[in-house]
Amino acid sequence: MDRLPIDDVLGDLTAAVKAEGRAVLMAPPGAGKTTRVPLALLPVVTGRIVMLEPRRLAARSAAERMAETLGERAGETVGYRIRGEAKISKATRIEVVTEGILTRILQADPELTGIGAVIFDEFHERSLNADFGLALTWEVRQALRDDLVLIVMSATLDADPVAALLDDAPVVRSEGRAYPVETRWLDAPVPKMQRLEQAVADLTLRAIAEAPGSALVFLPGEGEIRRVQALLEGKIPSDCTLHQLFGAMKFADQRAAIAPAREGRKIVLATSIAETSLTIEDVRIVVDAGRARRALFDPASGMSRLVTERVSRAEAEQRRGRAGRVSEGVCYRLWTKGEEGALPAFAPAEIETADLTSLALELALWGAAETDLAFLTPPPAGPLAEARALLHSLGALDVEGRITAHGKALAAKPLHPRLAHMLQIAGTQAAELAALLNERDPLRGAGADLSLRMRALTSPGNAADRGVIERVKQEAKRLRQGLPQTAPMNLGEMAALAYPDRIGLRRPGDQPRYLLSGGKGAVMAEHDDLASTRLIVVTDTDGAARDAKIRQAAQISESELRGLYGDQIAWVEVCDWDRREKRVVARRREMFGALVLDDRQWKDAPPEAIARGALVGLRQIGLPWTDAARRFAARVALMGADYPDMTDAALLDHLEDWLLPYLKGAKTEAQLRALDITEALRGMLDWDQMQRLDREVPSAFESPVGRRLPIDYSGEHPEVTGRLQEFFGTTVHPTVGPKRVPLKVVLTSPAHRPVQVTMDLPNFWKTSYADVRKDMRGRYPKHPWPEDPTEANPTLRAKPRGT
Repeated sequence: MDRLPIDDVLGDLTAAVKAEGRAVLMAPPGAGKTTRVPLALLPVVTGRIVMLEPRRLAARSAAERMAETLGERAGETVGYRIRGEAKISKATRIEVVTEGILTRILQADPELTGIGAVIFDEFHERSLNADFGLALTWEVRQALRDDLVLIVMSATLDADPVAALLDDAPVVRSEGRAYPVETRWLDAPVPKMQRLEQAVADLTLRAIAEAPGSALVFLPGEGEIRRVQALLEGKIPSDCTLHQLFGAMKFADQRAAIAPAREGRKIVLATSIAETSLTIEDVRIVVDAGRARRALFDPASGMSRLVTERVSRAEAEQRRGRAGRVSEGVCYRLWTKGEEGALPAFAPAEIETADLTSLALELALWGAAETDLAFLTPPPAGPLAEARALLHSLGALDVEGRITAHGKALAAKPLHPRLAHMLQIAGTQAAELAALLNERDPLRGAGADLSLRMRALTSPGNAADRGVIERVKQEAKRLRQGLPQTAPMNLGEMAALAYPDRIGLRRPGDQPRYLLSGGKGAVMAEHDDLASTRLIVVTDTDGAARDAKIRQAAQISESELRGLYGDQIAWVEVCDWDRREKRVVARRREMFGALVLDDRQWKDAPPEAIARGALVGLRQIGLPWTDAARRFAARVALMGADYPDMTDAALLDHLEDWLLPYLKGAKTEAQLRALDITEALRGMLDWDQMQRLDREVPSAFESPVGRRLPIDYSGEHPEVTGRLQEFFGTTVHPTVGPKRVPLKVVLTSPAHRPVQVTMDLPNFWKTSYADVRKDMRGRYPKHPWPEDPTEANPTLRAKPRGT
């Protein structure tokens, strides 16, 4: 058996397991951790060893490789369990499983009877199932099984947070790679106008020409793989063969891709499935397109969409390691060395971006809140709340958030809770639809009609993906087991069971736009056969947050909708503001979620309902301020925090509290704009507040001669205007409000023209008054202009004759 780098630390790992019962193993790609660690633990662990792999191909390949090392076949000492296939026996000590299977094992037997160790391989991928599985396994070890051995293995993940999560578990590091790998970057960035597939094909041809050995080319998805293959065919050397490798392929085709080439070299075009513990024989070249496809979930729309993003540095390093598995290698990267610094360090954990409905159901089945478990990355609160709301609508959770008997039945099915709910209610007739909706589309580009896909299961035609069709049939056969026969349902009814929030009603107009019952919008291609259908159930979209493009949908009639959800359809009386008509419109609407199934005039709508509709209009058109209302609000503002906030924003936020009783039947925009809200603003103050307001921030200032001068509160400072002579004798500047805000005093001539503006009368008398007196006494000799105005009596009269 060839020696691998991991062999140098296996002694340290087994010592840590014996001493602590847990460990974090960091080993770079190609170190051999996947196939060597479980075998090394056989003498140390009592009971079975369960190792988790993120993908089925990796799980199967790892089990077969370990069995081969022991000179056995899979199913003896080493076996595996993946969805739809198992090779284990009573003699099996090491069981390689995919992550969802561990969750089922834990939920069925929390004590993990007969299991002595659990290994999480490739944990750096941070799948949702791995994060949840680790949280559950750690709780089991803490509460029930302190003898349970727990090991987390990773190639690129930062080990310290994982070790801290596991109560400062020992960290064992394997340094070095089996063989060195040279990295070659582009000299210049890929031109923006060049398609990714063409750039990858060009780089692949260069790599094959420059370096020896077979090549592994990383691409984001199946579509890119097919397009790059088309570009390479006829251009690669005659000794090279092309292979594809992606998760939806048959196992036989996947095995052919990773098997040694019978002669010459091979080029394997692969998705991220090849980042894992697979060893692809003969590969000495890696071509990395630098892209990864991720599912992003939008909790507001309840939809996921696939996005293509730049890879993280950790992912790029993982891919690079594939070139050094069997000999020295070279990695070609479709980016410049300078661009590498802009790559994120790690890809986001799936728990941060995924649909959390299944997680919420598993948490309820476990009987724990997310805060009760040790998650490396806690699930985000918003998406988790949305997931629980969906589960409640499906009857899987009760009002207290506890799992129901129906919820337990859903959790037992290897499907998203939506599809499991459909299967549980509709029975055997829904098996094919559930399997179909759980697979990728077998008829891409065939229009949105879901019935076309169902017919393709029996009559595939030339356009159908026969591999997908075969998988759907096999999965449907498995799903039918144990299901009851129920009353017949058509395609739309069954789809509506799974997607009650995606029942769409066509909007008026020529464009096939739909409002979904969950409140979001969706759009269908104009010439689609379903484009004129009034009611549909949307089963797949591109996931866009606004006007998602409908990719699959089924027809449903209103009578079928009522038959399924009659208890959720109700009449709602609505008085709302119509922007187009610019008035309050009173309607009675029959609603299912956000859908209006029937709409009638509400002739006897009560005045209060109309008034509340008018408030909606006011929030759109704004408050009808008058000068008097503005002055009153400005006076109140000077009283400070003890008084109501009369800014526009605050008043609009609380219209119901202060304006509702004063609307007096106004229901059109013209009537609302004609309102005088001064009385309503005054109504916001009690009697004591009004008395204090009139006392401290009066509407008028009484001048020294007893004249009431209106105070203008509309400017930056409250302002009063009066004749200069009527302020004679004033030695203290007038102020208003608790904070004694000075009035801006505009002093006028006897002809009522401004001669001075001041906010400090005493200082004016001492300084500028002399110049004003000098100028004014010649113009207005009949009026008094004393040398010392502070000693003169205020007056509005002219001097007596002869003086």
